[in-house]
Amino acid sequence: MRRTPPPSLPSPQLLDELSAFFRLLSEPARLQLLCQLKHGGAMDVASLIEATGFSQSHISRQLGQLQRAGLVSCVRDGTRLIYAVADPLVEDLCNLVQRRLKQRLEQQLSQLQAV
Repeated sequence: MRRTPPPSLPSPQLLDELSAFFRLLSEPARLQLLCQLKHGGAMDVASLIEATGFSQSHISRQLGQLQRAGLVSCVRDGTRLIYAVADPLVEDLCNLVQRRLKQRLEQQLSQLQAV
């Protein structure tokens, strides 16, 4: 039986949601698609295939997961589906993590060079 955490700590339900969110972002293909949409703007699947080299089915599957999670939006333009980043906070999160990883790598490189 789970105990109720103090008010300042996330609830077990919130921790489950956070875990699911980070699992969603743990797939490199989904991160690549998010980055491509962030830098390239709204794109259709054909453009994402060209930009990433992924297969149509792989891209569609990953975009579906990102869309269900509310991280990308989709609008129909004739016969094409156009995808875009729907949550700018995801961009902020990715940028924050990228900066931190870059700092850590630079520190490690500096330590190796000092040896």
